Amino acid sequence: MPDRNIASLRDTLDYLRDIGELATVTEEVSPILEISGIEKALENGPCLLFEKIRGYPGVRDAGNLFARRERAEKIFGAEKTGGVKFKCQEAMRRPLPPMEVKEAPCQEVVVTENIDVMATLPILKHTDKDGGRILGGGNTLISGKYFRGGTHISFNRMNFRGKDWSSISFGSGSHLEWTAYSEHRGERLPLTINIGTPPAVIAAAAAIFLHPIVPIGADELGFAGALQETPVEIVKAKTVDAYAIARAEWVIEGYVDTKERAWETDEAEKLGKIGVAPFFPEWTGYLGRAYRLLKFHATAITHRADRPIFYSPLANSFECDLASSFFREACYLELADRMRPGLVQDVNIIPGIAGSAGQVVFQVKKARRADEGHQRNLLSAALATGPGTRLIIVVDEDVDIYSPEDVLWALTTRLNPGTGIVRVAAGGMGQALMPMERAGIAVQASEEIRHEGGLGLDATVPFEGKWNFERSRHPVDKIDLNRWFSAAELARIRAQQSPYARLMSQRG
Repeated sequence: MPDRNIASLRDTLDYLRDIGELATVTEEVSPILEISGIEKALENGPCLLFEKIRGYPGVRDAGNLFARRERAEKIFGAEKTGGVKFKCQEAMRRPLPPMEVKEAPCQEVVVTENIDVMATLPILKHTDKDGGRILGGGNTLISGKYFRGGTHISFNRMNFRGKDWSSISFGSGSHLEWTAYSEHRGERLPLTINIGTPPAVIAAAAAIFLHPIVPIGADELGFAGALQETPVEIVKAKTVDAYAIARAEWVIEGYVDTKERAWETDEAEKLGKIGVAPFFPEWTGYLGRAYRLLKFHATAITHRADRPIFYSPLANSFECDLASSFFREACYLELADRMRPGLVQDVNIIPGIAGSAGQVVFQVKKARRADEGHQRNLLSAALATGPGTRLIIVVDEDVDIYSPEDVLWALTTRLNPGTGIVRVAAGGMGQALMPMERAGIAVQASEEIRHEGGLGLDATVPFEGKWNFERSRHPVDKIDLNRWFSAAELARIRAQQSPYARLMSQRG
């Protein structure tokens, strides 16, 4: 067991309060524009806990949980910058299966009659242009015979246009899409929507796994259990053949009838066109568009009795980028290790740049002549892992992949435009949330999105010519600044330096 309790969201918030990483908002806030506005205004800042929500007495809300990499590292006990991915990689190699319990906090209150999701849960309206109040923070769980004996957990955007029904988006090429549209096509697919789950479950749900590494039938809750170092507790749902996360704050039980479709918004239904009417801000940084998707029917709402906590991550945010990057980065590490063990030293998905599915930077170390060329094989393989991957960059071990400026420096000084660009041919299945994938397509006539191709950039130096790329070093390690400046003066000067300037000052 870790030395901090992270087996539930509320215990994690208590831990964050103890270490000064939680800001509590006691004044009343509205789920209509105000919560999302506050979360966005305080990006990359503290985790937020809203104690009083207009129209929802006794309900709280949490957001910006993963808005800072340093906080995520504390939550998961990572020992170094970017270290969560290494724990995730180990968790994928040695999952800790979930543990079924008979009684659970998430079922202290059970509602099966007169279900009204919007009146019960403080679902956000994120922007003025949203097509409704969109639920983006629920973790969809399917398991057992509905996932080849494994467990699958994911985020799926939902809009409850009825009291007990909504649209639900299964991402193109995702495990859940394959399950609903292929293996269980024509059936009712029972599932639960879990809100306010333990942080490790959130990370597994947010992950955009590489399917060659994590196939259908994998135990994704087992990954979360290994990451939090204790099994994720699950409990049998009250009304459907499914399980719920026992320590979740809220659970919406129900099923998807794979023969039914629902428009995501009223405007989209009136237009009768997919991919045109506005929906809500997506992880790509663009305003999402509404589609005609499968229909979810709610059969029960269960929740904790003591001031249950809603969870409201913003799709286009540091929180979304970081939460979805931990296992994604681990997948890239595993892919590289299977292709050429020892070549890749680290990987980083840079927050704020088209989300976790859009890009990744590999740091490689060519130890011998035979390593040359494997970085290009890696580029091709990484680009082909799934829809939405747009940019893959490979740099040498002397480049700080957590510094966008250092990565840009490597691209500027080391990329050979004639030989260093690898492109995946256009024409494959694409990602609907990337507008470029829809450009020039008559979206109202087809729901298929064609991939415009990804870009791989080899910014590594040739092994044989490495001597010619020696970085300059100034003697910062040979001087003691305290001889010339007071501690207060040094602190004031350091505060004026940009993060990249501080990195350069440490390197020399």
